[in-house]
Amino acid sequence: MALRDVVAAERERLSTGIGELDNVLGGGIVPGSLVLLGGSPGIGKSTLTTMVLANLHEAGRRTLYVSAEESAAQIRLRAERLSVGALGIPVIAETDLDSVLATLEAERPEVCVIDSVQTLHTMELSSAAGSVAQVREVAAAVMRVAKALEIAVLLVGHVTKDGALAGPRVLEHLVDCVLQFEGERERTYRTVRAVKNRFGSTNEAGVFEMRDDGLVEVLDASARFVGEATRAPGSVVLCAIEGSRPLLVEVQALVSSSELVPPRRVASGIDRNRLALVLAVLGRHAGIGAGSADVFVNVVGGIRVDEPGADLAVALAVASAVRGVALGSGDGQPLACFGELGLTGELRSVAHADRRLAEAAKFGLSPVVEPGAHRTLRSAIATALKAYDRTALAA
Repeated sequence: MALRDVVAAERERLSTGIGELDNVLGGGIVPGSLVLLGGSPGIGKSTLTTMVLANLHEAGRRTLYVSAEESAAQIRLRAERLSVGALGIPVIAETDLDSVLATLEAERPEVCVIDSVQTLHTMELSSAAGSVAQVREVAAAVMRVAKALEIAVLLVGHVTKDGALAGPRVLEHLVDCVLQFEGERERTYRTVRAVKNRFGSTNEAGVFEMRDDGLVEVLDASARFVGEATRAPGSVVLCAIEGSRPLLVEVQALVSSSELVPPRRVASGIDRNRLALVLAVLGRHAGIGAGSADVFVNVVGGIRVDEPGADLAVALAVASAVRGVALGSGDGQPLACFGELGLTGELRSVAHADRRLAEAAKFGLSPVVEPGAHRTLRSAIATALKAYDRTALAA
């Protein structure tokens, strides 16, 4: 049969009641799909999934919460903190796979949360729960029942100390969607990214803030980050792209003398190897060396930025910290920038430059240091420092 003859019926998606999460999923949860949600312990995975079920339950959808890690009493305590509607969610605390599958076949919920896939086990295998064989068998059995009964299942998964999803890679291949829940437990901001999505784009990301009453959507994160920018030496604003939307975040750098050999290179929110590359280009092509100093770089708010467009922000933040001058405009606004660094010191263009510039203009951040105005890193740093000199003279 040719593809043109295949009937592809449009499936109605189930809205989670959380706009940011719906956007990441591609418009909502697809009936019969498997969604794997991974994140560090304490990041808020159980809180997010409980909020999803609470919204669906209040919308009249059949739901079920399967807890293999916590007791029903613990889940009730969380539900009381989140909303009154969460108390109506049906829940079972069970680690045996056969019992869970029997409950799914009997109750036939429209959406089910299994927390977590690593703690379920089947008696057919002698290995311990969480082993490669157990996780593979559990995921495959849940998938068969979910597809047969059109049950959308949200699987909560563990991560390794490096932040990658724990378990065999076959787990990621089995599910329809893989969501990465990122952030730091000590910070309030969280991001949800789609690493894989068979029913939507992987170019979306949602931003949340953790509060006492649960996760709250951050609809205009740029305003918060720009408003909290310190405008001190070592601080710049990065015009980043989170999925398909622009996001302004503050990048801070601290450079101090070191008694260690080799000196420390500490990065939070960016890749440590990328920081080493930026420092090498700074020393070789911009004449700003930090070879014998400790260098600390942080993306404020617990946001993680993995795109190459952050290179210029890191470079300018470090240059500002080394020179001890604040970069910004005469009206007290911080310096905004974006761009990728080449190994020969050139600035390379990055995707969605027009969206980045429009987002910066919305908050009055102008001019923006970016590849369209500068061809080399040396030129970008010179322009930023000249802007500082003009501000100092005017003062």
